Amino acid sequence: MRSRGESLEFGFLGLLSDTPLHGYELRKRMGMIFGPFRALSFSVLYPQLRRMVEAGLIEETKVDSPSRRSRIVYAISDKGRARFKSLTEAVSPESWEDEGFEIRFAFFSPTSSKNRLRILEGRHRRLTEKAEILRRDLENSPTGIDKYLEEWRRHSLESVKREIAWLEKMMKAERK
Repeated sequence: MRSRGESLEFGFLGLLSDTPLHGYELRKRMGMIFGPFRALSFSVLYPQLRRMVEAGLIEETKVDSPSRRSRIVYAISDKGRARFKSLTEAVSPESWEDEGFEIRFAFFSPTSSKNRLRILEGRHRRLTEKAEILRRDLENSPTGIDKYLEEWRRHSLESVKREIAWLEKMMKAERK
């Protein structure tokens, strides 16, 4: 995913490929993918949905409710299904970078096994490089460096090592 808009498009198409949803529910489910610290604002959500409607990737329907005002429900179109399928099969370096990997992994099931493995291997290479940089930084830290900065670097290295170990398990399972 080269941009946040493409990541959102991929995520929305993935979510809508399961079932039609209204905007608030889409926002909530994207929050579950990205976590609580990267909330999707309505000022980003609705313009993205509007662009997708205009592109013919999704369709909107007003649904009346006796207890509240009508809601707009979004559903994936045939063009949107074809776009989602092509996105699940497109693999690029963005697929294993931080934000791209999260959204890709959230929709790994419809991705081919071959491409899942390529993404996992790319992520593994990326994190191995990152771990080496963090390890060098820790080894070459000047005497008297802020102890909290040093502790943060140590924590970051441990986190990366845990994710590398997890990726190795995922790759082993994917190869079977």
